[in-house]
Amino acid sequence: MIIDSGSFANVASTTLVTKLWLPTTSHPKPYILQWLNDGNQLKVTHQVLLSFSIGKHYNDEVLCDVIPMDACHLLLGRPWQFDRSAIHDGRKNTYTIKRDEKKGCINIS
Repeated sequence: MIIDSGSFANVASTTLVTKLWLPTTSHPKPYILQWLNDGNQLKVTHQVLLSFSIGKHYNDEVLCDVIPMDACHLLLGRPWQFDRSAIHDGRKNTYTIKRDEKKGCINIS
């Protein structure tokens, strides 16, 4: 899993979706995604509702676009960070997250 403030989307890998037999839905607004490093383009056509946990105490669910990617299986971008009011503390390597009017801290080690 990667938390990336530079990503405009929450993304799940096709490998994750396939291996876990997760049901997908058609993307309501398919779009073309272009990777800056190699110039390749892919059409994003599907989404998946993904449940995940970080540690023992944080569980969440996020709607992700599904694409083939090798860097990780789950990329949480700005939409997730905005929805959770996530604040990153780079020195402590933690995120403070607000969900359902409750605040918590996640250690990312």
